[in-house]
Amino acid sequence: MQCKNHSDRKADHICIHCNAPICNECSEEVRPGVYCCFQCAMLQSVSEAGTSLGEKDKKGPRKKQKKLGPFQYFLITSSVLILVMWSVIIFGGRPAPAKTADFTKNDRVFLFMVNGALARYAHYEGTSYPKELADLIPDYLFLRQTELLNELTYKRDPSAGYRLSLSNPKKGEMRLVLSPSGIEHTTLDSGEST
Repeated sequence: MQCKNHSDRKADHICIHCNAPICNECSEEVRPGVYCCFQCAMLQSVSEAGTSLGEKDKKGPRKKQKKLGPFQYFLITSSVLILVMWSVIIFGGRPAPAKTADFTKNDRVFLFMVNGALARYAHYEGTSYPKELADLIPDYLFLRQTELLNELTYKRDPSAGYRLSLSNPKKGEMRLVLSPSGIEHTTLDSGEST
């Protein structure tokens, strides 16, 4: 039997709580000869801490407190990190900027920023792409002015997914067309229009 966390290691013990096979590195000895996995040991110590606090209050005066060990410090630190992470998830990330940022003045930077928003949209919406770029605001693109999106040409493409480019590239510059498969570029001739 292999360890549930390390598929390349042989399991030396079985967790008494979840019956998972675990190696020596993944096991915690809760009593002599009795082992449990790290996750179950953490849950067990949290539940024991909660019940022992209630019992101590009933017993009367407190005795000398034990010093915290490395496992308890890890437990406290990880609990705080989890609470911070959940508060960011629940209460949201950063708000939309009060004014349009300076990066929208550079057409190419803005093009790649919108391309990143399209990738995030596809990731969270199940590999589909929006019908129009305005669908990205405000969840995937932090902009207040949707007229900036008129500077871009966006088309959904059944084979590539989408094609995104600048509407009016400057003459003599390369025309960039972004898609999920990569970047295509061609040089615009001085007489060529887009």
